[in-house]
Amino acid sequence: MDRSTGNTYNVSKGQNTPGIARRRFRPYPEYKDSGIEWLGKIPAHWEVKRIKNVARLHTGGTPPGLLDEAFEEEGIPWVKPEQLQGDCGIVVPDRRLSYDAAKSLGIVIAGSTLVCGIGTVGKSGHAPFDVCTNQQINAITFGPKVINRYGQFMAVCLEQEFVRRANKVTIAICNKSGMGEATICIPQAEEQISIASLLDHETAMIDALIEKKERLIELLQEKRTVLITQAVTKGLNPSVPMKDPGVEWIDQIPVHWIGLSLKRWVKIKITDGPHETPALEDEGVDFISAEAVSNGKIDFDHRRGFISQALHKLYCRKCKPVRDDILLCKSGATTGKLAMVEVDFDFSVWSPLALIRADTSTILPKFLALALDSNYVQEQIIRTWSAGTQPNISMGDLEKLFVIAPSIEEQHQILKHLNCQIGGFDAMMEKIREAIDLLKEYRSTLISAAVTGKIDAREIVRFNNHISPLD
Repeated sequence: MDRSTGNTYNVSKGQNTPGIARRRFRPYPEYKDSGIEWLGKIPAHWEVKRIKNVARLHTGGTPPGLLDEAFEEEGIPWVKPEQLQGDCGIVVPDRRLSYDAAKSLGIVIAGSTLVCGIGTVGKSGHAPFDVCTNQQINAITFGPKVINRYGQFMAVCLEQEFVRRANKVTIAICNKSGMGEATICIPQAEEQISIASLLDHETAMIDALIEKKERLIELLQEKRTVLITQAVTKGLNPSVPMKDPGVEWIDQIPVHWIGLSLKRWVKIKITDGPHETPALEDEGVDFISAEAVSNGKIDFDHRRGFISQALHKLYCRKCKPVRDDILLCKSGATTGKLAMVEVDFDFSVWSPLALIRADTSTILPKFLALALDSNYVQEQIIRTWSAGTQPNISMGDLEKLFVIAPSIEEQHQILKHLNCQIGGFDAMMEKIREAIDLLKEYRSTLISAAVTGKIDAREIVRFNNHISPLD
């Protein structure tokens, strides 16, 4: 590529990225073949090295039995995969280990890159302070040849390479040896600083915009929930006589409505998926867990994996989802979230999901789903798990959830009304989510382009790290 031609590299690849001016960066003047398929051509003066040759890799561990005495209010933060934000960030760990316990597992020094090696392989973050990690995380501590921040951005670019190197016999695993074999390209230190500065500046703007859009979704979701709660607890007639339902989390309900425990609104006993970790296959029947529950639907792109037909048939003896069933998350960070089954093909669910099948002679599946997602039921779920240390609702407590409903005819009227009212909210939120996805795609593309040399950061970073994009 000849800089004299005025060629530019369009990071957004022609797509309109909401809220971000389309960037056109200049490429390097001369390239060479890296010899690595995923890297392709790299700047002529860059080096190619395996991670193991420029960094030290360490796999964490867990204190024996998770003994409470190993944890302290002040100590070395202990990081688990769910606390990695991805994209070079890290959340504040919720637990800290005593220095002695942390030392026995291996303390990872500040600035190291943390990469999940089991399950969500490739998800990365960085340690802004000394930490220790559990056994699912591999820590990469770069040597003098690679500047930490550049290495952290490089790890984001390597996610799919780590996934490719994972052993997927049961659950995806990429150990430190596999990660160490991955190849990275390395410019001079000054260039690494320029690349990291560019990416810090650009990704900060993108992240700020994503945060604003996510907050807007939260506000729309709050308004949507209030609207639904009003309809499924008061009905559509404001002049109807009201009565005290006799429970503290809801004040007045229409006098002709009925309040019952959830177990009396269902057709079959509430059940859940298998309490075992199945062997996952490269193909087969979809196996779904809590991470696939998103925005009231099942996202099969976020399946846990696939299981064999024989295992699926075995699990169906206990729990076989069918259309119009409700799947509710009963443990973990997403406790209380739910989705309706809107497909007719076979799939299985894991133990974090409870299956609720409405008795259609007394309650419509959609009305029951809206009731379970309303404030008055979600408040009951929160009060139930507040008694424990982690979000969790037992099957017994799930059956006791208090649910109110009118006649089937009135339920139809309420659903018709809500379809008109909440349709606008749903359409708006869907557009915002699409915009967020485009921003995240742009962010990933920009990072990849910078750390693989597709764009030249040297002319972009100016005095005092001031950045002026080349348009």
